[in-house]
Amino acid sequence: MINDPQVSLFDLVMCVSEMVDMVDPTVTDHHKRVAYLATSLAAELDFSPEERTDLLLAGILHDIGILTYQERLSSWQFELSDAPAHPEIGARLLELFSPLADVAPLVRDHHALWGDGRGETLHSRPVPSGSHLLHLADRVTILMQPHREILTQVPDIVETIAAHSGKAFEPHFVEAFRSLAAKEYIWLDLIAPSLGTVLHRLAPQEVLELGSTALLELAQMIRQVIDFRSPFTATHSSGVAATAEAIARVVGFSNQECQLMLVAGSLHDLGKLAVPTSILEKPGALTSQEFTVIRSHTFHGYRCLERIPALEQVNTWGSLHHERLDGRGYPFHLADNALSLGSRIMAVADIFSAVTEDRPYRPGMARAAAWEVMQHQVANGALDAMIVNLLGTHYDDINDRRHDAQAAAREQYRQFRLQLDAVPVG
Repeated sequence: MINDPQVSLFDLVMCVSEMVDMVDPTVTDHHKRVAYLATSLAAELDFSPEERTDLLLAGILHDIGILTYQERLSSWQFELSDAPAHPEIGARLLELFSPLADVAPLVRDHHALWGDGRGETLHSRPVPSGSHLLHLADRVTILMQPHREILTQVPDIVETIAAHSGKAFEPHFVEAFRSLAAKEYIWLDLIAPSLGTVLHRLAPQEVLELGSTALLELAQMIRQVIDFRSPFTATHSSGVAATAEAIARVVGFSNQECQLMLVAGSLHDLGKLAVPTSILEKPGALTSQEFTVIRSHTFHGYRCLERIPALEQVNTWGSLHHERLDGRGYPFHLADNALSLGSRIMAVADIFSAVTEDRPYRPGMARAAAWEVMQHQVANGALDAMIVNLLGTHYDDINDRRHDAQAAAREQYRQFRLQLDAVPVG
């Protein structure tokens, strides 16, 4: 029997933050800096320990709703011309995972302007004071220039922030920032390689026992971050997860193992966050350079989940789906007995889902063509013949589960976009 995973809440949010950083590695540590500065300002302002903890978590996750490189670029301007969509997207994603739902309101309004007090409410709802603190911390870190000595930048940063007091930022918070900015250690911490360690000392040492409901909530949240970047990928992980779970049941996995397989399938393409959408959405053949970028995604996903030891089984099953029995897969070139049964199932589920699912640029393959592809993969040394034969024996049932899961995900994606389109601007 597999016990429920015991996961540090801090390690979990750091993992998700690093996942979001994959969208644009040039801004690595931005989330950590915002979290550190917001928490430090909260201490300066005598926020309660509970409020500081929520701000720490919200800071680490505040840009979870940025799903593309283009969105990242547009948010990297000190004064935004348009209200960005990513705070609302981020809040909706966090609401999917109950242990993080409390920080969703902070994330939702972290770009709200103070507006001489009008920013206490937005769209007829109160704006949490922590959101205004996050906004200030976020804009301070945007002003930091990576190739200039940090302490020489402080006067200019303070001057710029002060010039926007009242209009963009809550004046009381600006005064707290002025006081904090005079302390050199704050700025040196912000650029230090040890910033993650500093945040760890500030973090609550809370450990979550992820039961089946919470684990599936987590998988759903991360799956949407992965897949909802593009309509081209909006249903893929749901199809792989449903296929892998169905095969696992036929193979004889326990109910708990099947549930973990469903989670692993939802997370199997985590590393594709490091792949530009221009490559993911390319309908034609990839260049050799583009294919090299694609091939790196399993490595990135594996290393990201590796920081959570309690999810080792999920990581092994999900992230090794491009390994082959003959050792010619990637990224680790594992072979035969080095590949667990769960990893072999995921490899079959991934290829089967890829060839049978509909894409915007082509329909999925019918049964005869899909089966030919699967048999070729067995003959070519990629897939486990036993698993593929079981897929063939139970083809209709497994394919129906795959189809239904992807239809549900397609509708979920449609509703997600409709809800965002209905969010008031400004």
